Amino acid sequence: MMRIWSLHPRYLDAKGMVALWREALLAKHVLEGKTKGYKNHPQLNRFKRLKRPVAAMNAYLAVIYEEAVRRGYHFDKTKIGGDLSRTRLKVHSGQLEYEFQHLLKKLQVRDVEKFTENRKLANIEAHGLFDVVQGPVEDWEIL
Repeated sequence: MMRIWSLHPRYLDAKGMVALWREALLAKHVLEGKTKGYKNHPQLNRFKRLKRPVAAMNAYLAVIYEEAVRRGYHFDKTKIGGDLSRTRLKVHSGQLEYEFQHLLKKLQVRDVEKFTENRKLANIEAHGLFDVVQGPVEDWEIL
C-alpha cells in the first residue's frame, strides 16, 4: 500500500526513506498519467485537488531529497522535475499523530534505534509541504 507521509522524513528509518522516495515517485507518475495503477489511491486526493498536482508532488519529493542528502544517501535528483509548486497543503493534527503512532509501530519492529530516538519526541514536525491545522485523522486515511 502506498504511504505518502505527512510527517517530516527525518523520522523515517533508512528503509522508510527509500520506500517513501519510491512511492512518491510512483505517485508523481500517477499524477502525470504515466501509470494505470493507484489512480484512485485515497492519499493522492489531496494532491489531485490542486491546480498543479505534479508541481506539488515535485515539491514533496524535494523535501525527501534534502533529507536524503543530509543523511548521505544518493537519490537521483533529476527524477524530481524542475516545476516546483509553492502551494502549501493543510494536514490535520490528528492525522499527524496517527501517522506518527503508525510509524512507531513499524520502527519498533524494524529499527529499534530509530524507534527509541522518535518515541521521546514531544513535538512532531510535518513534512515541509504541509501546514498543521487542528482536526481529526483525515477522511482519506484507511483505518
